Amino acid sequence: MASPLLRQKVVDLTEERLKTEENEHLLDSTSPTYLADREKRRHEITSQLLDITADMLDKMVCKMESKTYIRSAFYGATQLLTRAYNAVHVSDSEVKRLQEVATSAAKKKQSILFLPRHTSHVDYVTLQVVCYRLGLTLPVVVAGDNLNFPIVGGFLQSCGAMWIRRSFANDQLYTALVQAYLDTMLQQGYNLECFIEGGRSRTGKLLSPKFGFLSFVLDSILAGRTEDVWICPVSLQYDKVIEVDSYVNELLGKPKQKEDLAGFLSASSVLSLNLGRIDCRFHEPWSLKDFISEQQARQTLGADFSAGSNSRIRLLRTLGYRVLSDINEASVVMPTALVGTVLLTIRGRGIGKSELARRVDWLAKRIRLKGGKVADFKGMPTSHVVERALDVLGPKLVGTVDGLAEETFYAIDRFQLSFYRNMTIHLFISEALIAAALYSRVKQGGGSANERMTEAELIDKVTFLSQLFRGEFIFTAGQGLQHNLEDAVQGLVRDDVLTTSVDGETMVGLSDSERKSGRESYDLYCFLIWPFVDAAWLGAVSLLALAPSTDTSAGWVEMQKAQDMAHFAGRTLYHQGDLSYFEAVNKEALRNSYSRFQEEGIIQVAKATDPKNKPTVRLAPEWRPERDAVSNELKPSGRLWEFIENIAQFRREGKNRRDEAAVSTRVLSLAAKLNQQIFAEELQIPAEAQPDSVKESRRRSKL
Repeated sequence: MASPLLRQKVVDLTEERLKTEENEHLLDSTSPTYLADREKRRHEITSQLLDITADMLDKMVCKMESKTYIRSAFYGATQLLTRAYNAVHVSDSEVKRLQEVATSAAKKKQSILFLPRHTSHVDYVTLQVVCYRLGLTLPVVVAGDNLNFPIVGGFLQSCGAMWIRRSFANDQLYTALVQAYLDTMLQQGYNLECFIEGGRSRTGKLLSPKFGFLSFVLDSILAGRTEDVWICPVSLQYDKVIEVDSYVNELLGKPKQKEDLAGFLSASSVLSLNLGRIDCRFHEPWSLKDFISEQQARQTLGADFSAGSNSRIRLLRTLGYRVLSDINEASVVMPTALVGTVLLTIRGRGIGKSELARRVDWLAKRIRLKGGKVADFKGMPTSHVVERALDVLGPKLVGTVDGLAEETFYAIDRFQLSFYRNMTIHLFISEALIAAALYSRVKQGGGSANERMTEAELIDKVTFLSQLFRGEFIFTAGQGLQHNLEDAVQGLVRDDVLTTSVDGETMVGLSDSERKSGRESYDLYCFLIWPFVDAAWLGAVSLLALAPSTDTSAGWVEMQKAQDMAHFAGRTLYHQGDLSYFEAVNKEALRNSYSRFQEEGIIQVAKATDPKNKPTVRLAPEWRPERDAVSNELKPSGRLWEFIENIAQFRREGKNRRDEAAVSTRVLSLAAKLNQQIFAEELQIPAEAQPDSVKESRRRSKL
């Protein structure tokens, strides 16, 4: 409360309020008692603001004050955690390194900022228990106030949680209060913990970084209020995640349930299950001050890191993606992820027990060759590790076929298994993009000579895919697309998956040994990326339904309705056979696609000034598909259709898609039906309830 930053904000807001009251004639400047009245009013406003601030602070502040309480909470948390998971594994070398950094930081009164990935609510408990056992200062956990519900909220606040709003809504006082509180903790050397992704990942892979909290920490360093902060990216990996069932429901369109005590107790009921083990890995901590200096040195004309500058925004983005890259580097691939990946990357209906063990062993070796880490099981045979993984996944996810010559396993719930498969994809993303690019030629058949492409064409196609998935995957930080691509191609040639030859120009194709082995490596990379290609294709196809029926129509639709319609279209296309992967029909992938389409200018998004009205979306006029002049039906031509076809070339070939004309007819027919439905609904919205963008466009149309 004594922070100069916060005090100044109170003064500024008081002055703004006084000016407003003067403009509204609530203060009479002609009155003989004007100065006295104004001063009295100033004290009243300041007092009110300080009372509001104190109340907000009481709800926000971490109240970790009693050692007895902490010890009791630790004991209880450990008992609950070990009922669900049989062990929490850490690395001795990483722990020793972290303790050395912590000792040095404590002497300088500097904070360690733990930035873990966010997979489960268990993350909070796990990292606190690990820090307690390692003798580290328990971090203050930056948590969304959606978890601050009765009883549980108070308990968590006393064990290390500080509550912040999910949205600040341009509340200047609240923003200044958060900054002042963080400054105070950083100046005193308290450790902090914040989930870099914001919310929990529903898909198993890392989400894009959220920059709000990092911006506060960065501001504290740049303004000189804090000397330095140590950044420690953390990876928390689970054999099985408690909430995966609810994640799948949310991705399939079921509304997210609000956290409350009943839900917490319901989730706690699974704590008696065998969910395998947890691996907690710490990346080598690094100095934020040194990072800023390095970035500043890279600027050719000098960096302007002032608030709102482009250099400051780039610095923040670079910081966020550096942390995510470090988390991926520290991550350990669990046995359930290995088994899930193998089951979802085979061509057959199922796989025998011995072959499953062989492929898991093969995949583990591929991961290690890529510099990744696989959970250590102290010399246990692979067959035993696979059995444990199958036991943890359970019969709801993986089925067996009885009465065969060999025990055979197959994926039952592919959607839920994809959560575990996605925990490996970051290791092979460059290879997967190359494989998908080459597949556009491989699927045409005609022998090895016909299934090659020039290096220039390959680079062009991989560049397109990289841009398409820019917000979907976390690429290796600091190296650039060209460098990553060249490294990946060289690696695939070295592994004898691809071969290059010079026939006038450099040609790239599958090697003879890869063909003889049944394309095992190549298929793995393709199967990893194909569900995401399907999801991007679905997102692009759904835009056809946003095409207005006339050139004069504005075509604005509520964003939520547009994405719900896209989800509905995906379910239809999957069950009709035009979409291969049901996990492609998920809300998060569609949101990511729409974000990319907005960045590319394919769609335009408008937000209403009234928060009650939801954001709206429309196709950019230059991207509207062509219509038949007589029938007004959508035609398979135009800029949007070319974009859809460009994505489609990388999709897995299926029986329903061998006849491209038939696919075009079915897709356009479905788009026409959804188009009529969504615009009919928009026309029924009362005028007073329409978003600003819709009302303005219709007003202009009438003019």
